Amino acid sequence: MSALADETGPSRLPPLVKLALELGPLGLFFLGNAYAERFGFAGDERIYVGTGLFVAATVAALALHYALVHRLPIMPLVSGVVVVIFGGLTLALRDDLFIKLKPTIVNALFGTVLLAGLWWRKPLLAIVLDSIFDLTEEGWRKLTLRWALFFFVLAALNEIVWRNFSTDFWVQFKVFGTMPLTLVFALAQTPLILRHEAKRSASEPGQA
Repeated sequence: MSALADETGPSRLPPLVKLALELGPLGLFFLGNAYAERFGFAGDERIYVGTGLFVAATVAALALHYALVHRLPIMPLVSGVVVVIFGGLTLALRDDLFIKLKPTIVNALFGTVLLAGLWWRKPLLAIVLDSIFDLTEEGWRKLTLRWALFFFVLAALNEIVWRNFSTDFWVQFKVFGTMPLTLVFALAQTPLILRHEAKRSASEPGQA
């Protein structure tokens, strides 16, 4: 069974609400950077406006999530903590390096955790992604490996973009590049998920 199979009912947010809470802070980050000039911020100063909104919105989203279901999933929580720390350093030291490193650190961390879980034969993907799937052991193993490698790809892409392109381009890539890539990758895993559903495997001839 899935490691989270017993988390049903009020302990889960509706998908659209969950998506809004996870993407809302990122949207405000983009808007803050894009429209800061209208409030007297120009050039490199715009990233600090976006970062301030990002930090505040992330804290608010986590608080609202907890208020609604009295729990916080691992991935948004860890990502939120890193946002607050590195966003706070960005604002305090007036250095956008910290907020640019945040995606690299978070994605590399999740990739490492998933690979460590494979090594110790633990189904950590269900916990990291707050998954509602109930897969076979083989299914979890394959899906975990794919997500681990994908997280490392995202970390590498972030390093390439922020080191070689402008801050504005990096912000746009973070919003309009990373999110679509993640969505496409997640949808591409549907065949694997369907093949390795625990209920389907149990109902096949010859299965207990």
